[in-house]
Amino acid sequence: MRPYLPLNALRAFEASARHLSFTLAAQELNVTQAAVSQQVRGLEDRLGTPLFKRVPRGLALTDEGRALLPVLSDAFGRIESVVKQFEGGGLREVLTVGVVGTFAVGWLLPRLKDFRATHPFVELRLLTHNNLVDMAAEGLDFAIRFGEGGWPGTDGALLLDAPLAVLCAPSVAQRLATPADLTRETLLRSYRADEWNIWFAAAGLAPWTLSGPVFDSSRLMVEAAVQGAGVALAPPCMFTPELRRGALVRPFDTEVSIGGYWLTWLRSRGMSPGMRAFHDWAIAEAR
Repeated sequence: MRPYLPLNALRAFEASARHLSFTLAAQELNVTQAAVSQQVRGLEDRLGTPLFKRVPRGLALTDEGRALLPVLSDAFGRIESVVKQFEGGGLREVLTVGVVGTFAVGWLLPRLKDFRATHPFVELRLLTHNNLVDMAAEGLDFAIRFGEGGWPGTDGALLLDAPLAVLCAPSVAQRLATPADLTRETLLRSYRADEWNIWFAAAGLAPWTLSGPVFDSSRLMVEAAVQGAGVALAPPCMFTPELRRGALVRPFDTEVSIGGYWLTWLRSRGMSPGMRAFHDWAIAEAR
């Protein structure tokens, strides 16, 4: 029969091994140094092998101690992580969501208060990205990104269609009587190089060589347009406050659709209760 290993003894060893000191371990565990030393000796007796070597300046781990330490540290860390989820009297789930900055500011942030109120057991951690994301490597539960869907290894749900339209400051719009007037303006560009040419075709214009600045975020690009730095091509649905207060205007009705905002998750994993809650809430809100 395997020896019964008391939790207190394992905890005493793990703290002592991290600090290489019974005294510091005792301070961390709020017990006496003698109690820690006794717990460790009892553990060594049960295992039938020494875990520490006593050296002039303190403690050193034996080979057996070095093998045991990372296993215990990981186990105690996992226990602590789960126990923290019960703070406040109920189970809490941490949910990590990567989201393109434009969608985060233009759609998600104004709705976070509602999500918090209706799903208090979910603690959201939001990370922004520029549509290039590795969900597994970054430890994301969800990624919200712009495109046509079908990213490898993921399932997804379309949240919003997001057609692109010309957006600019009111002072710039005064110079734009027809789409052809754009030839005299600085056209701000995203990293998707074909967007303006697609819009030109929809507006009945022949394409021309562009030389305006390139942005990896529509949010940043439109902010440049608000400040009069040029004309942007972006989804108006993400900039409703700016359009309502007149900081931004839409001089032409022509719009083109090259994608939408998708909620995506890894196909290889099942949904936790928190993931299911966020998934269902986001889709309902988008509708």
